[in-house]
Amino acid sequence: MTRKPPPRLRCFDYTGFRRYFLTICTHHRARVFIEDDRVAMITAQLTRIAAAERFSVTAYCLMPDHIHGLVEGQHDAADFRKFVRMFKQQSSFHWKRTCGATLWQRSYFEHVLRDDEDGLRVAKYILENPLRAGLVARVEDYPYLGSMTLTVRDLLYSIQL
Repeated sequence: MTRKPPPRLRCFDYTGFRRYFLTICTHHRARVFIEDDRVAMITAQLTRIAAAERFSVTAYCLMPDHIHGLVEGQHDAADFRKFVRMFKQQSSFHWKRTCGATLWQRSYFEHVLRDDEDGLRVAKYILENPLRAGLVARVEDYPYLGSMTLTVRDLLYSIQL
């Protein structure tokens, strides 16, 4: 049975100074983000592509079988769909060369944050994911989360964990 990818919003261009809560799952929900060097490879791609596509990454968390991110366009021309496409494409290429396997499942899930939605609440949800999954007793003990705009300590302080 083939599943349809989640629909994108009609009549919405996904460009500009907008914020998004992004989730991308690994192929067959494989638990691949469990080794430091593999996670470092993906976060390096995320950092590089975000800068190239004019996005900031306020918070991210690589769970064993998916990634969450709170990202924000930093320019009128920042295109979210292109950012995700380039990130998945480039990280998949490097993953295949290094690990010999498919990295991502098709498509992704996004939530476009409205102006009145609290981005820090979304960041808190992202950073607490390992805690809810029972991977750690304290959020700050999980090694595969962070921010590309703040130090992890400052981010945790700002959302008061």
